[in-house]
Amino acid sequence: MFNPNYYDEDDPMSMYQQAMLHRGGAPRRFDEYFRCYPVAMLPGPDREEANHGGKVFLPPSALDKLTRLHITYPMLFELINGAKDGKKTHAGVLEFIAEEGKIYMPYWLMQTLGVEPGDLLQVKSTNIPLGTFIKLQPQDSSFLDISDPKAVLENAFRNFSCLTTGDIFTFSYNDNVYQIAVLECKPQHPSKAICTIETDLSVDFAPPVGYEEPKRTSGTSTPRSGKGVLAGKGGMLHSHGTMAQAINYEAIAPSATTAADGAKATSSHFLSAGHKLNSKKGSKAPTPQASTPVAGRSTNPPPTIRRTNGPQPLRLPPGKLFFGYEIKPVRAKP
Repeated sequence: MFNPNYYDEDDPMSMYQQAMLHRGGAPRRFDEYFRCYPVAMLPGPDREEANHGGKVFLPPSALDKLTRLHITYPMLFELINGAKDGKKTHAGVLEFIAEEGKIYMPYWLMQTLGVEPGDLLQVKSTNIPLGTFIKLQPQDSSFLDISDPKAVLENAFRNFSCLTTGDIFTFSYNDNVYQIAVLECKPQHPSKAICTIETDLSVDFAPPVGYEEPKRTSGTSTPRSGKGVLAGKGGMLHSHGTMAQAINYEAIAPSATTAADGAKATSSHFLSAGHKLNSKKGSKAPTPQASTPVAGRSTNPPPTIRRTNGPQPLRLPPGKLFFGYEIKPVRAKP
């Protein structure tokens, strides 16, 4: 009895008749089952770069069937683990060099699907829209040590054909492996996935897992009279009058009485007149000067008399800057 849904793949005429019968209908999909294994178990040279990407290795027979089904580039697949409540994700294909009945994939894909080496995995061809936006979250704060994360991710995305919301993919950089979670993808699609090939993709980052904002602590050497004011860019502005309080400006101002008293006390130590031991009381004979330096005695001339109302030496605590005294306008002559 003739069965219109059956055809011999080795008979070109039978395939043509089947195509004519289904002309105008829904296109057929690639739908096969394979035993999954990690890329590390693939025979041949080491493929460390493929282990940190989003592409799988399929057998040559899969390429033959995909060609017959006229699956267009890029070839994207839906990977389904039927044993885990239909848990699924998406991937591209790198090469068709796997043994028959086997599929080799990056280890992070196996973790996402919850499969072990040798488990059965369903592979379906699918169509995914080109991505326009993706939000990522590093799984470790060490990602912040990368000087140019944008350039690093652009290079890492070359090993991916698509990404799915909920995936935690890995990439290698400077002998370190980083894990990145996909939090959001746009445009919205029932598959929750986007294609990352030949598209302009805007990337946003969420704070890494376990990352805490550094707390801003005030310096212990500078007392503050009030709360700080938060600046527009996150900096801390000092309260008004903090510098004047820190240097005790009222005590050293030129018009302060304490400044004059300090000047008198300072000058009194150096302006005393010298006396001879054998001189009579009230004698005004000048004190002879030694021709040679005497140990313990200064040969410098006595300092000149200082103004009692002048500015005093400015002694600031370490780390402080002073930008001048209070400005007083010059009084006009009467």
